[in-house]
Amino acid sequence: MSDPNQTDAPINLSHVNERGEARMVDVSSTPVSVREAVASAGVTARPAVLDALLAGTLPKGEAVATARLAGIQAAKRTGGLIPLCHPLPIDFVDVDVDRVAPDRLAVRCTARTTARTGVEMEAMTGAAVAALTLYDMAKAADKGIVLGPIQLEEKSGGKSGTFRRA
Repeated sequence: MSDPNQTDAPINLSHVNERGEARMVDVSSTPVSVREAVASAGVTARPAVLDALLAGTLPKGEAVATARLAGIQAAKRTGGLIPLCHPLPIDFVDVDVDRVAPDRLAVRCTARTTARTGVEMEAMTGAAVAALTLYDMAKAADKGIVLGPIQLEEKSGGKSGTFRRA
């Protein structure tokens, strides 16, 4: 599903060279600035399963704390997981899990750095891995859990400025 905030302007793919080959973007001349991104991932399951997950009474134990740590760890390791991402000095990562409906959780990951490139991928990786961890912790109770969407909610800093999902 495409984002309604996007325009029909020509697409410039920064990770592709003139021959169409994947490449890492050279950010050496980009000024260092504070950059922040927030991403989210949904977790949908039976209400009783979410009750147990949030209460920490599932067989694997305290799911939310485990997911929070997994999301933080994943955000810090994004440069080693996504081939063309720059390894970034992460200044801050936070993961929140909130119930937004009887059958739905929202996982939000906020990442911040002072660097030459943004932290959107770190925030999205943190949210995705936290959601996957919640699935892993609860799958014995409900294999029908659905994850997604995983999406960027907002970002600030850098040449492209601020983005906020409508």
